[in-house]
Amino acid sequence: MITQPKLTPWPAGFIWGSATAAAQIEGAAHEDGKEDSIWDHFARVPGAIANGDLPEKAVDHYHRMPEDVQLMKRLGLGSYRFSTSWARIKPGDRFVNHTGLDFYSRLVDELLEAGILPWLTLYHWDLPQALEDRGGWTNRDTAYRFADYAEAVYGRLGDRVTHWTTFNEPLCSSLIGYAAGEHAPGRTEPKAALAATHHQHLAHGLASKRLRELGASQGKTGETGDRIGITLNLTNAVPIDPSDPVDLDAARRIDALWNRMYLEPLLLGAYPADLLRDLEGQGLDDVIMEGDLAVIAQPLDFLGVNHYHDDAVSGHPQAPGSRRAAQPTARPKSSPFVGSEFVTFPSRGLPRTSMDWEVHPDGLRRLLVRLGLQYPKLPPLYVTENGAAYDDVISPDGCIHDPERTAYIRAHITAVSRAIDDGADVRGYFVWSLLDNFEWAWGYGKRFGIVGVDYATGERTIKDSGLAYSEIISKSAASVYTGGD
Repeated sequence: MITQPKLTPWPAGFIWGSATAAAQIEGAAHEDGKEDSIWDHFARVPGAIANGDLPEKAVDHYHRMPEDVQLMKRLGLGSYRFSTSWARIKPGDRFVNHTGLDFYSRLVDELLEAGILPWLTLYHWDLPQALEDRGGWTNRDTAYRFADYAEAVYGRLGDRVTHWTTFNEPLCSSLIGYAAGEHAPGRTEPKAALAATHHQHLAHGLASKRLRELGASQGKTGETGDRIGITLNLTNAVPIDPSDPVDLDAARRIDALWNRMYLEPLLLGAYPADLLRDLEGQGLDDVIMEGDLAVIAQPLDFLGVNHYHDDAVSGHPQAPGSRRAAQPTARPKSSPFVGSEFVTFPSRGLPRTSMDWEVHPDGLRRLLVRLGLQYPKLPPLYVTENGAAYDDVISPDGCIHDPERTAYIRAHITAVSRAIDDGADVRGYFVWSLLDNFEWAWGYGKRFGIVGVDYATGERTIKDSGLAYSEIISKSAASVYTGGD
């Protein structure tokens, strides 16, 4: 049973949306001039992706886009957060592929005609493989190539798109891609991961500056607003024993690596001092050039917050026979947490999703509130991803009854409402994901969508969670959401 919150008017203009990523839904991986991204390449590595799944077709959004936009309209979405594929727009980063841009131009037009705000993310992990062959994000030059790519996208879509996100979850495309080896490009090189982190920060700063110079920070009539930002996946690092100094230090380390290594260069223009001590000798200092941090700390109009779960942490080894985190494949991997590889993640005995992630809605409230307390100059917040994977089945009535996902979404929206009551400046919520999709290293085995997809036929079915979310959006038009069941 979800406790009812007090009746709370949502802020004026609060945005309700859903989100996807190009590499997970588009398919058409080698059509109309698109060449390999690092995910196309990585998926062909034996053992990299569960069941050997490939993103070649994904859920065929590239061809079914108008149908999908009509689904968004039927759900009542106010905004759709999507990403553009660098590998489609600039194949091999060699030239601007106008056919690739045409697809996104049609998508934007369809959204606007349906009354849905386009919310564009420039990088959701699909680096052109040709750039990875030249070092990828370990190569400082990639940051400058990213700014050029951002300019190409703005040049075609900037007359209609008003909300620009530079990066989605840089932690995943740096630490998990270059240190852990679970995400593309699949490298297990700690120094490379830190170089990738810094160069993605630099790329964000360069692209933000370029977009602002091109006029992206102003609306059509010259007004400013929540125009240019970034999305980070943030956690609450909770010591499993708050009285144990070893566990407290483990929580500090994960907070530094997961949260503050991203927040503080962006917001404060500096890496945290304790992080630099933890990473001494790991190579981060070697890639920070004079003037970089001033470029990185460009003004942010908004901060996107992706949150799915908290993380209980310990500095002690896990006991023999204790729960181990689920893994998509048996391919060897390493810890993403450079310099703190010894930290463990014990279970708190909470319910878990099929991704083996804890369900703790109040963690989202705590996170949103503490961000404002920790960073007084924090820009407005948007929850740009929140959702859950569960093992769905189609019932004999042809419907997808997903009570666990429905409860998850309701409970987390309640948590957002409470965070606003507690003073957090939250201006929107985007559920992940609109569609079942290619879930990275998990392939097609994990379903996050509020719309189900039959991977054989492509047929879409709005799940009960999608219907419930649609009802929440509708009720919010009266400025009140009364919570769960």
